[in-house]
Amino acid sequence: MIAAIIFLNSRGDIILSRPFRDNVNIRSLGEAFRTQIIATKQADRAPVKTLGSVSFLHMRHENLYVVATTKQNVNAALVFTFLSKMLQIFRAYFGTVNEDSVKENFVLIHELIDEITDFGYPQNTEVDALKLYITSQGLNPELLNKPRETGMISTQVTGTIGWRPPNLKYRKNEVFIDVVEDVNLLMSQQGNVLHRDVSGTVVMKSFLTGMPDCKFGLNDKSMLERERHHKKKVQQEIDLEDVTFHQCVKLGKFDTDRTISFIPPDGEFTLMKYRSTDNVSPPFRIISPVVRELGKTRLEIDFKIKAEFSSRLFGTSVVVSVPTPKNTASCKISTGTGKAKYEAAKHAILWRIRRFPGGSEFSFSAEIQLISTTQAYQAWARPPISLQFQVPMLAASGLHVRFLRVNEPKFSYQAVKWVRYITKAGQYECRI
Repeated sequence: MIAAIIFLNSRGDIILSRPFRDNVNIRSLGEAFRTQIIATKQADRAPVKTLGSVSFLHMRHENLYVVATTKQNVNAALVFTFLSKMLQIFRAYFGTVNEDSVKENFVLIHELIDEITDFGYPQNTEVDALKLYITSQGLNPELLNKPRETGMISTQVTGTIGWRPPNLKYRKNEVFIDVVEDVNLLMSQQGNVLHRDVSGTVVMKSFLTGMPDCKFGLNDKSMLERERHHKKKVQQEIDLEDVTFHQCVKLGKFDTDRTISFIPPDGEFTLMKYRSTDNVSPPFRIISPVVRELGKTRLEIDFKIKAEFSSRLFGTSVVVSVPTPKNTASCKISTGTGKAKYEAAKHAILWRIRRFPGGSEFSFSAEIQLISTTQAYQAWARPPISLQFQVPMLAASGLHVRFLRVNEPKFSYQAVKWVRYITKAGQYECRI
């Protein structure tokens, strides 16, 4: 499959290489990549390039080019997924992956590459399993003369549940669930929503004894349809799109009865990602933005911002970025709450509100003095007003965690479950 993995710096010099075939000439491959891909500025335009009989599949990371070469018709998506997982493993071991860190961890990287690949075929890429027997000093010497521990490692690496070590025990069994949603919104000057969607992530942190079998339920429309014939509709249904799961989720069971069933990894992991465009509730709304250009040296901006969520909730770290022309000299600002300051480097007035109660409405007005120029007058492009914020205990998509059942027949315990919702701003803009 993969003939060689090569790390090159931004100039095209080879930093590290690992060939998997006898007929691979690393020096000629590096020279071809430097002269025909980097020098011709094709590296940033095409991630896959075939030169003669060799295909170069490469990605840019920090000041490095990470390259996989092959002479076969390989699955490109699989190779790029492997390269991404490899970089995640390196970050878990020694932090930032750049030219200096690769040179400093030369031996460790070779050891890791040899463990996650077999003759160019990707194998185990689970960090938790690798850390059992590969440390920053190489192989763990304490395990070499302990057959029992070595056997347990082999079972985990080669078994069907490589993401979870056996025989875990906790005094208090707990599961923490974070539903984090990024809201993307584009609103017209008249207040019409032109585009809105939510990109969500369900992050779990599990501290459970043994090998628990978990079942996870949401108010997803497709999941509730299975229960509708023997259960009344009791809550809002939402339609999830582009759902992706962690490898621990049993996809076959999800396809048949829409049940999210899994044996969780130990500690923190991302259970699923999703997108939703159905009935998204924007947390904040910009009301009646008005820009008045009073000649060539003065303009005024007025608008109101309202929190559209319940009065029992509140927004935190709210930052409203109000654009200004590049030739702004000074600003006279008036706000209903918070602090506003003109920042010349960003060509914007940043209005910061530490705590924004739900249902509240605050006004903003600014009188902007401009520097007169001798150049030909050019109309201001009027970039949109943008927002950054966080709203705890709110899911803008309406997603709700209905249940999480934990079953461990060997130990038979009751796990404590905690659920938290957080809505954040993605690309949240209003045209003026």
